[in-house]
Amino acid sequence: MTTRHSQLGFDFFDAAPAAPAMLPSVPQVVPQVVPQLVPPAYTHTAQRPVAEDTRPARGRTAVRARTAVLFSRLADLGLRGVDALTLMRTRTVMVSLIGRTLRIHEGYADAPEPVLRAIVAFAVARNKVERTVARDAILAFDVERGPAPRRQEPPRPGDVAMIAQLMEAHRELNARWFGDALTVIPLRLSGRMATRLGHYDPGSKHTPAEIVMSRTHITRHGWREAMHTLLHEMVHQWQHETGQPLDHGTAFRQKAREVGITPAARRDVAPLERKRTGRAG
Repeated sequence: MTTRHSQLGFDFFDAAPAAPAMLPSVPQVVPQVVPQLVPPAYTHTAQRPVAEDTRPARGRTAVRARTAVLFSRLADLGLRGVDALTLMRTRTVMVSLIGRTLRIHEGYADAPEPVLRAIVAFAVARNKVERTVARDAILAFDVERGPAPRRQEPPRPGDVAMIAQLMEAHRELNARWFGDALTVIPLRLSGRMATRLGHYDPGSKHTPAEIVMSRTHITRHGWREAMHTLLHEMVHQWQHETGQPLDHGTAFRQKAREVGITPAARRDVAPLERKRTGRAG
């Protein structure tokens, strides 16, 4: 029996939120809880540079002061049903409303009034159409996102040789299927990927893009399956480097068929032992 594994082509990590600042409640109606507002993957490819000396102060008092000012501005623009406001330092969640607490990325603290009106509209929206319009207006305002922390793990015996083989395979596949158009990027092995075969991380202005392969996948399923996975992640790399969203949509499926791999996020893979048994029987 084969096992269905998830092969996600990209991954993002949240940084720690800034210290929350609780504010006095005001008479308000109970808001509708809305989902988190997460920007699409491609927004990570173009970020507005901010000089180091222009960054807002990070002390607890400064954060509380900025939060209070922002809360007041949002209330003046019609925000209701919110008892607490928290400024966050994250890479993915821009705005979310949980109960009566509104969480906002700190990059919006000094946003112009049209953007703040969109945040209010998102928080009090009564239907999907209103929320979608507000979401687009919010995400159109680019904010500074910090670097995504990458979890490091100690190398294991054989990693250096295996990574060298993967890098050579990337070079050969790049020449064969992508016309040498893809950038040479780091490849890393991970022992923490329980269900995923690999993933492509587009990086940010702080960190380079990279492809991460499951060490267990390579040793358990063999080099042939590993090349299938590597090609899958290279298609995501191609999406990213050509300015397309990182997903498993139409463009991904078309390119996957061109390079001869399964045009889907998941595929069935069988351990080497079972494959040998099947051939022998």
